[in-house]
Amino acid sequence: MKEKIKEIQKRIEHDPKLKEAVTRIKPQKNFWGIAGIILFFFVPELITYIWQDELISWSHEHGITEHLEMQRWLFGQLEEMFRAGVSWFNLVLGSLFLWWVLK
Repeated sequence: MKEKIKEIQKRIEHDPKLKEAVTRIKPQKNFWGIAGIILFFFVPELITYIWQDELISWSHEHGITEHLEMQRWLFGQLEEMFRAGVSWFNLVLGSLFLWWVLK
């Protein structure tokens, strides 16, 4: 089993298509690459942390007053998402992406 894993790892390390794909998906080490990671991963969590109570009450109020069942359900889901608080998964993933870009 260990030999199979080592063989697969060797194939992955020497595969030029995989290396090309990884370099294509890696964010650029410039202002827009770093700003994109920060805006996509960290800013929403910061907004949720600062205005969590206001966001919960806003989504609850709109969920009650909405006429369509689907819209009420969506506002209810939004309320539950804000009640959950900050997503540590997003923060860790954003940190890993920043580390990958700046490495």
